[in-house]
Amino acid sequence: MGFVDSETAGKARHAAYVAEQASARAAASTLVQAAPVLLGLMQQDHDAVDELEERLAECAARAEQVGNARYFHGRPPTRQECSEIVEKDRCGNPITRAMQLGKQKHVLALQCAEEGLKELWPAPFSIEQRYRYYPNARFLETISPREEARLIAQGCTEELRGTIKPDLVLHGDRDLLKSALTLDFKFPCPDSNLPKWTEYGPSSPYIGRDQGEIYKAALGGPALLISPGNGVRPR
Repeated sequence: MGFVDSETAGKARHAAYVAEQASARAAASTLVQAAPVLLGLMQQDHDAVDELEERLAECAARAEQVGNARYFHGRPPTRQECSEIVEKDRCGNPITRAMQLGKQKHVLALQCAEEGLKELWPAPFSIEQRYRYYPNARFLETISPREEARLIAQGCTEELRGTIKPDLVLHGDRDLLKSALTLDFKFPCPDSNLPKWTEYGPSSPYIGRDQGEIYKAALGGPALLISPGNGVRPR
């Protein structure tokens, strides 16, 4: 057995330690586990990926805090308060306080996420882009904000049936119909509820499936949830 001097042994131990730490960080990162391609896009910088994950989770937590402070003096709403009907939409469908709060918290979270992505994400990204997806043909197209507004202004239209609108789509390159990672903010109300993907009902062409499944099928990349209590998670 050959002699190994203390300097060489020290370097070997350091290399092993660095490798172990990198492996541990990768295992701890939900983003890396779900979408390993992110490491390549972010120049193998584990710290940058971790920071992105932390920033997105922080956006959800901050939006939750600000939203609750605005209406409930900082406390979370009760189950009864969440289920209260506060208004109706133009089609006459009831809007609960949970829905109203969720919409307002989404605005705050997306503003925060945009700031973080501009700083940390090296490729294009889309915020609340609506897509029309044809699953049988495996065809996807974008709907412009102007066209979306026109369709919504028409009232109770069927034109948006079957469309999808993820909160955040991180693209790997200039192909804006492909996702490296798709993310949705969820704000459970009450906060004891677990965050989960919305399941499509009988009126949807995707009946029996959930948002995460359709996002992945349509855009190609994995889909993750971001919530105040759970951070970034698959479901």
